[in-house]
Order: sequence, then structure tokens, then C-alpha cells
Amino acid sequence: MVDWRLYEPLINFARKRSMWIVAFCTGCGGIEMPPLMTSRYDLERFGMMPNPAPRMADLFLITGYVTPKTLKRIIITYEMQPDPKYVLAHGSCPLNGGIYWDAYNAIKHLDKYIPVDVAIAGCMPRPEAVMDGIKKMMELIETGKADGWKRYRENYEYYKKNQDELFGEGWRERTARRWIPWLMNKKKETGGGEQ
Repeated sequence: MVDWRLYEPLINFARKRSMWIVAFCTGCGGIEMPPLMTSRYDLERFGMMPNPAPRMADLFLITGYVTPKTLKRIIITYEMQPDPKYVLAHGSCPLNGGIYWDAYNAIKHLDKYIPVDVAIAGCMPRPEAVMDGIKKMMELIETGKADGWKRYRENYEYYKKNQDELFGEGWRERTARRWIPWLMNKKKETGGGEQ
């Protein structure tokens, strides 16, 4: 039997150098993403690339203010990602509401609903600050300290309680009911569903 813990440092080194990013550009922080990926900062030199499919992404960037309606999609997207997965909160808004701190519909503490591994302060943070946050994330991954995905699993009741307090119990089922019937009808149209 192979003890995979012996290979963990090598696996973590490879993990930090091959992250795929799914970015939830909910606000003005999203405007910093194009400069990060283009020639001036060239994030791809670190082995990172943007990826619109959450089922293949490692790094989840929340780049702006979060409303309850958006938070539902953020939670669902986060839960779709395979483990290990990492969250980087980009700017002041996901941390404390930013300039929307007194708005009734702005989420003030994203880390109550999903675990945040690295948070970048600023309104809005410059690409250099985002690069520093990503380098910090890489260090945490290599040392095995980026463990938000483990905390989410171990403390799921805490996160679920906070989610249910905001949306009401059974919110996942109510949200899914909106698109599952449409999906089932599509399958029947294409001949993929049961007759």
C-alpha cells in the first residue's frame, strides 16, 4: 500500500503551479482581471488560466460586492468545484461591504457563508495587490495551510445555518426547482429523457 502523504509536498507544489480560475465578477473588481491576464502582469506565467467551468476550477475569485441573490449562485458554484478548492476575496466589498456597508442588500461578511482563504483589502485593489494575494495563496497551498475546503466540510453545519438564516430553509430545493423542470423538458425534446 502506498502512503500518499509522502508525496504531499510534491503534489502541493504542482497544485500551486497549475490553478484554473473561475472568477465571479460581481462588481468593479472584475475590471482588474483583464490586466492580470495580459502581457503587463501575465498571470499565466504562474500556470494559472481563467476557466468558466466551476467543475474544473481550483481558485474561486469573488471580485466585488455580493448581494443575497448573487450569494446563492456563489455558494452553488463553490459547492460544484472539486476539492481542493480555494477562495480569494478581492476587494473590501466581500470583506465588510465596502462602500455599500450600510446597504440593506449587501452581504458584509462573505466568510460566514463560504470559507475565504485569502482576502485582499482595497477599493478596488490594483493588479499588483491581486498578484500579492495570489502569491500568498500559492504559499498557503504549498505549505498545506489553504484549507478552507476542509473547514467547509468539517464545519458545514455552521455555514449551512448562516445560509439558511439568510435564505430560509430549503432554499437550494426552491432554487433548483426553477431550472430542473426546464432541464427535464430539454432532455425529453432531445430524446435523452425517459419516455
